[in-house]
Amino acid sequence: MPPYAFFQNKFVPLAEAKIGIMTHALHYGTAVFEGIRGNWNSEQGQMYIFRLKEHYQRLEDGCRLLKIDLPHSVDELCQITVELARKCAFREDSYIRPLAYKSSEALGVRLHDLDNDFLVFAIPWGRYLDMDACKCCISTWRRPADSVIPPQAKITGLYANNAFTKTEAMENGFDEGIMLTPDGYVSEGSGENIFLVINGKLVTPATYNSILVGISRDTVIQLARNELGIDTIERPVVRSELYTADECFLTGTAAHITPVAEIDRRQIGSGSAGEITARLQELYFAVIKGNHAKYLDWCTPVYKK
Repeated sequence: MPPYAFFQNKFVPLAEAKIGIMTHALHYGTAVFEGIRGNWNSEQGQMYIFRLKEHYQRLEDGCRLLKIDLPHSVDELCQITVELARKCAFREDSYIRPLAYKSSEALGVRLHDLDNDFLVFAIPWGRYLDMDACKCCISTWRRPADSVIPPQAKITGLYANNAFTKTEAMENGFDEGIMLTPDGYVSEGSGENIFLVINGKLVTPATYNSILVGISRDTVIQLARNELGIDTIERPVVRSELYTADECFLTGTAAHITPVAEIDRRQIGSGSAGEITARLQELYFAVIKGNHAKYLDWCTPVYKK
């Protein structure tokens, strides 16, 4: 069965969802997106969409920044997405991509006086960082300040910065790059938040350190506190702390929880997943696949039983 998209207010085969070459968002990055996971549970024969409502609440906030009038409420967007996932009928992990965008076929830099539209599609997609532990480098590209472009929203134009970082890292033999803030503190990876384990505590850059306030990031903070009794300290992190941390890992909807083995060719801890990272991975995967009763409210089932 071919994948589907919800496009121009109807469900169509993904291959038929096309936009014109003059679409404003294509030229100026005037769009907001989300990345949402559908996690396949083969034992239950069920697909669970993880923290669906929270993703659309963040999309809605981003739309306010870009002066995009969403044509649907958050609850309606959730319903559309479940119906889309059901039509696609995937029996494997999938990735759902909503996009709210300036749809006018018009040139000229602005946010006002333009039409808006919304689309969402789903595709099969496994692990984003396909390794047990990744090798990172500090990027020469800095994360922009809030006064340049707000990092708390997934604005498409901003992601050229992330693309610079990712390609630089891979072309230099690494799996991922870590960006610093304009004033030199640790910010995040090209598509992930970053956590350190220092003396049994989790440490992660603060929300004002030019980060995307990730939903996976929030999930890890809650799981660490509620299930492992480990607090997370949110504060500025300096570059040298990355090299001396006991453990380090990346979090993101696409990346899940990925241990960091090396940064700038310096081994982190044992060079593989540390004890706390491994425990959080186990918890996280149980939760997103609907195998942890305490957190079923975070999981939206796709298929009717």
